[in-house]
Amino acid sequence: MFLVSTRNFPPELGGMQNLMEGLSNALLNHGPVKVFAETHEGDKNYDQNSKLNIQRVSGLKIFRKYRKANLVKEFLTSNEVRASFFDHWKSIENIEKNLLNRTKSFCLIHSKEINHPVGSSLNKRVLTALAKADHVIANSKFTKEFAMKLGVKNVTVINPGCNYPIPINEEAKEFAKKIYGSSSPKLITISRLDGRKSHHNVMMTVKNLLPKFPSLKYVSIGDGEEGNNLLKLRKELGLENNVELIFKSTEQEKVALLEQSDIFVMPSVIYKKSVEGFGITYIEAASYGKPSIGGIYGGEGDAIKSGQTGYLCNGNDLNAIYDTLLKTLANESYLELGANALEFSKDFSWEKIVKKYINLI
Repeated sequence: MFLVSTRNFPPELGGMQNLMEGLSNALLNHGPVKVFAETHEGDKNYDQNSKLNIQRVSGLKIFRKYRKANLVKEFLTSNEVRASFFDHWKSIENIEKNLLNRTKSFCLIHSKEINHPVGSSLNKRVLTALAKADHVIANSKFTKEFAMKLGVKNVTVINPGCNYPIPINEEAKEFAKKIYGSSSPKLITISRLDGRKSHHNVMMTVKNLLPKFPSLKYVSIGDGEEGNNLLKLRKELGLENNVELIFKSTEQEKVALLEQSDIFVMPSVIYKKSVEGFGITYIEAASYGKPSIGGIYGGEGDAIKSGQTGYLCNGNDLNAIYDTLLKTLANESYLELGANALEFSKDFSWEKIVKKYINLI
């Protein structure tokens, strides 16, 4: 029996949600799994169609972590649990060490959530909580080094697994064809619209590339705080015919657009103390044979082999983004990079990734 306690789980959308879903489903191949997750719109339908045993925690957000902790403690007390998995230091914070000693415990870290000044009250809370786990799992080498500088111990790197590729239905394929039309080349970003993802700089680079590639199309899928600003920038740059901003899409539409693209572009930067800890979307793109352009500041180096499956560049530097895209587009070199990326993505299958956890139990 495995236990999973998470603040992030479908049907809520997001990278962490996909990670915890993928891990939970992969664990099913090694034994029964009990998931404690928070309520979200549409969860009843999701839970009914899932093979997982999911228990939802509702109520005011400020009290949920205590209610969930109590449920986890009751479960650990009354069941023989082989291993327990926590998605965040706050998920393990209220579980007593003596109860965790009944099982092998793992707590995942991602970078942003542990980024508090050394010696601060929050830093001390983080260290105290993570010290309860047998294994602290960092999503990249960058996150491990970052965590150790903050005082975290017993850190092991296990990259996230990838839930893709998945079959794509004909309706979604037709949707993608209509979006792209006869455009070429086709660039895509799939992420939240926040300052860290460099959408603004990518759009300005698209403007600069148009003299060489007048039929270029850039598709951005995702919503967030920068949505209105990006709409304004698109209008200011006169890119209404070359940039498609899709704030809401189905999973099928998303992967169909990804499959029909040429290059995934997300040169992330440091923004409000937030940095890309890994970047699972780079691996998702690779699983469809697409190379990626990523940033240089975080853990993207674990997800992109620069020069082999894509490139890393400075997302703050328009010239760097331009030169990197030009290099990737030259002589359709993205086709060879994409083939390498597809092969590389196989290392991130959940079947392989979950065995790294099992070997630590």
